[in-house]
Amino acid sequence: MIVYLDTSTVLQALVGRGARWPEWGRWRQAYTSELMGVEARRALDRLRLEQALDDDGLASAHEALGAIERAVGIIRLTGIVLRRASQPMATVVKTLDALHLASALLFEERRQEGLVFATHDRRQGLAGRALGLQVVGVP
Repeated sequence: MIVYLDTSTVLQALVGRGARWPEWGRWRQAYTSELMGVEARRALDRLRLEQALDDDGLASAHEALGAIERAVGIIRLTGIVLRRASQPMATVVKTLDALHLASALLFEERRQEGLVFATHDRRQGLAGRALGLQVVGVP
């Protein structure tokens, strides 16, 4: 399977509290937006400041995040992605979520190949389904 990893799915694998997507790591190819690294690092810093991660946990999470980034294909935030993300969508979609959804949709269109959109964000999952993506990971 080809999978698009939303930041929420990556964070769940790094520092999750609760059920991780059972298919984590069982894909043929994985992709994500270059936005994921920024979002994940901001979330890790927030967890550190909230004292939800100690120094060892933070260092381990950063190492694992780097390994994930090296192992997956990175979809750049190009002008085409930005324009696609700014178009109307079928449901309420936040800005960063729109960038992830646009990246996944453009990947499918360009490759003419379906992918699985992995997210733990209910609202983003709903938006993905409304846009025709196969969504996994949401309860």
